[in-house]
Amino acid sequence: MARFSRGKNLKNWRSQKPDSKAGKLRIVGGRFRGRQIAYSGDPVTRPMKDDIREAVFNLVGGWVPDRAAFDLFAGTGAMGLEAISRGASRAFLVERHFPTVRVIRENVQSLEQDLPVEILAEDTFFWVRRFLKNPELWPAEPWLVFCCPPYEMFLSETVRLMEMLTSLLQAAPANSLFIVESDERFDPGHLPCPDQWFSRQYSPALISIYRESKGENAFPLPLT
Repeated sequence: MARFSRGKNLKNWRSQKPDSKAGKLRIVGGRFRGRQIAYSGDPVTRPMKDDIREAVFNLVGGWVPDRAAFDLFAGTGAMGLEAISRGASRAFLVERHFPTVRVIRENVQSLEQDLPVEILAEDTFFWVRRFLKNPELWPAEPWLVFCCPPYEMFLSETVRLMEMLTSLLQAAPANSLFIVESDERFDPGHLPCPDQWFSRQYSPALISIYRESKGENAFPLPLT
């Protein structure tokens, strides 16, 4: 999934050359299956590979329909748009890197006019705090939350990330689903309610999944 960098790391990312694999990603399932979306190759944005995204949605696809998707650190918007393709009721795509936001807009428009997608050109931490202070804005349907920041952020911003996830978990309706993408340097034991997460390795990605059951048992596997 997409990435952006912060602070001193942003300078380092911007000093890199564009990815030679810049071009197109594809929607791997649902009504937009096979449709392509753009990836600029800017190293500030590094989307989840198609095959890993497909593997993730193979795990959780049965829980996607009629949920409100939150694509935090959205980058190309591929995760949120994949969710829309598979039946999510709406999607919030949050990305602070303005050139990347333009790519997201182009990707949304390329799929279909008037998709139920809100593009938010904001810092994810700031947006989540503001969103959680306004319960009247919260979708009533279960949430599908993708948290896929730059891998380095799990080391440099561990506390902020875990606080953000904890706040979202506390606010989410029953049967909401959380998907976190890190790499092997991050210990999923740091996640809130760590014994309720299921993790699977898709090198270099480590995918951790949680269903907010509000007192019920965690989701059974497989999910599809």
